This record gives sequence, structure tokens and C-alpha cells, in this order.
Amino acid sequence: MKVVNIVLVGFGKVGKAFFRIACEKRDLCLQQYGLDIQFKAIFEESGMLSSLNHLNIEDLLANNIDWRPGIRLDSVLEKERAGVLVECTPSNIKKGEPGLSHLHQALDRGWHVVTANKGPLVVDFPGLKRKAKEKHLALKFSGATAAALPTLDVALFSLAGAEITGIEGILNGTTNYILTRMEDGMDYREALREAQAKGIAESDPSLDVEGWDTASKILLIANEVLGTEFSMKDVKVEGITNISPHIVNQARKKGKSLKLLGKLTKIKDEFKIEVALSAIDDSNPLFGVDGANKGITFTTDTMDKVTVSGGKSDPRGAGASLLKDIINIYRSSFF
Repeated sequence: MKVVNIVLVGFGKVGKAFFRIACEKRDLCLQQYGLDIQFKAIFEESGMLSSLNHLNIEDLLANNIDWRPGIRLDSVLEKERAGVLVECTPSNIKKGEPGLSHLHQALDRGWHVVTANKGPLVVDFPGLKRKAKEKHLALKFSGATAAALPTLDVALFSLAGAEITGIEGILNGTTNYILTRMEDGMDYREALREAQAKGIAESDPSLDVEGWDTASKILLIANEVLGTEFSMKDVKVEGITNISPHIVNQARKKGKSLKLLGKLTKIKDEFKIEVALSAIDDSNPLFGVDGANKGITFTTDTMDKVTVSGGKSDPRGAGASLLKDIINIYRSSFF
């Protein structure tokens, strides 16, 4: 049995979902994977919690507890035996903070990193990857590349040995939900309000509807899968904020469906990366990916096109992807 110490930073929707799932799956992790997952600390804006074993889970999830202010993350990382830092603070794709500092602190102190936060990876992917490699530590980020949709798993493991020459993905559930509802007859603002009411869209949906979330995800997928070092300035980004019902209706009359796609294409020996609103027909395997679901197609030299879909936008799916990454860090020790 392997004891895995966890320090969780960020206790919003995704952080809470991860904590609940890890508690629910504790026995499964013990029996099936030989992993004893133990939370050593949880950090959020109000402070820090440690000695979590005596706390009622529901009280913790409802924030019916007293957080200890003033405790520094680095002091906890130095005191506890190294395990996995799980980073779930909000994404800032311009500066990467505070998540960027958290990730560097963890790697500097010998902790593996699992994150759902795109910001640090968008801002300093090469630096974080280099540091993790130098220190022989894992840097896992399924939660930042479409969460429950196994984008990286398919590309890195299922397609091992094949050359990936193109990627096309519906990587944002919010925009896909809005476009689906517009095909049902809603206008943009009505569809957005419905998505917000259902918890699919954030109160500030700008990163999603302006295309930046999709851009971040296709950027990270490309960099991890192809070994490139794209930055956001290399990505041409289009959102859906200016879409009209007329455009949707015209596409529907032609038997096509509008999707916001993250695309990577290879032209001669160079890759081009972009986010674009695209009208696709039923010959495209992403045509039927509706609602808050996502999907991705990899074009390869030896395995033709491979598509995986599902993984609708949901904090529970994101939380589950974090647990998956933790399990996979230690997988080589029990298989």
C-alpha cells in the first residue's frame, strides 16, 4: 500500500467536487490501486484547514467550519512528507497567478502536481515542464484540457506510435450548449442565461464565449502531445459573442451544425493553431456532440481519424479527472 499525501489549493466548485469524489472513492483506491489517499491540508481564501480526519465532510463542503488564516502554503509543503499538490484556484491566463506560484513552490519542494488551472500552464508551460522533468516529478493537467473528456490520455497512450497530424475539438461545454440551444430556436442572450441558470456557464462567461478557454485547451493539448511550445500569441481566436440567429438558421437549412472548434492543422512542416466557429456536416464525427458535451478528433498517419466524445462540462467530471491523474502518477508502481 502506498500512502499519498494530498494538499488541495482552491476550494471552489471544482475543488469541492474533487474532495467529495476522493472521499467517496477512498476504499476503491485502496482495494484496486493500493493507494491510501490522505488529505493533509486544504487552502482557500479564508485560510487553511489541516487534521481533516475529525471533520464532518458535509460541514466542510458547506463551509460550516473555521478556517485558519495566515498559514503559508510553502510551510505546509515543507512540513509534510511530499505527495501531490492539487491546484484548483481560478484560471488567470494572462499572469497565471496565484496558481503559477503554487505550482513552482510544490515542484521546488519535491511534490507532484495535478492541476485543473489552465493559467499557469498557458503562461509558463516550458518552465513548469522543465522543472518537473529535472526533479523527476509528475505534472498532470487533465482537468485543464477538457476535464472528463480524456484528450491527453487518448493522444499519449491510445495513439502511441502514431504521428498526430491534426487535432479538432469541441473543448468548451458552455459554448457548445449555447450553440445547441440556438439551433433549437433561442437567441444568444437567452441561451446564455439558461446556461448560467443551470450552472454550465459562469456568472462572467467571457473566457468561454470569447474563445479563450478553448484556445487555452487546444494550446495545452498541442504542447503536451506534440512537444511544441506554442504561446497564446500564436493562436488565432474567434468566439461566439457576435453570432446571430440568422447564421445558425442558415447553417441548419444546409444540414450543418455550428461548433466552436479548437483546431491544430499541419501545413507542410508547420503547425497552425486556431479557434474558429465552424459549420460542420454529418460526415464530421463531432456533428452530433450537443449540449454541454465535448469531443475531440485526432488525425494520424497510421490510425486514421480517432474521435472521443462526452465528458460534459460539470465540476464533478473535472474533480474526477484530478483523481484519475493522481492514480496515474502511481500506476507504474502497481501494474
